[in-house]
Amino acid sequence: MPNVGLVSDKVENVNQTESKKIMLNDLNPAGTLPRYSAKRNLHRASFFCHAPQATQVSLVGDFNYWNPYTTPMVRQADGRWMASVELTHGYHEYQFLVDGKPELDPNATGKTRNALNQVVSLLAAS
Repeated sequence: MPNVGLVSDKVENVNQTESKKIMLNDLNPAGTLPRYSAKRNLHRASFFCHAPQATQVSLVGDFNYWNPYTTPMVRQADGRWMASVELTHGYHEYQFLVDGKPELDPNATGKTRNALNQVVSLLAAS
């Protein structure tokens, strides 16, 4: 178990004086805060596919290993299909499977080619 100590540090301001407590331990001897990483934050993204005649629509992408069974989309009253997923910060490749046929998202951030050189939709999550 790491050795833990508590250090009190006075911070003076013209308007007030406050004490901050900084935890020191063997793993963090300087008492600094852990580094912030945007990649650890999750962002909710909602996807909509206009396919009123479809019987089944799935969302596939790098976030669900392109598995057509992981993220089925739900039909809305207006005929669009919707799915909502948590994504990490960055760019994500995806497409819709409409009755088993791949379709690009016209509302995507852009298009790119995946590892198989197929054109797929691109989303920037931030």
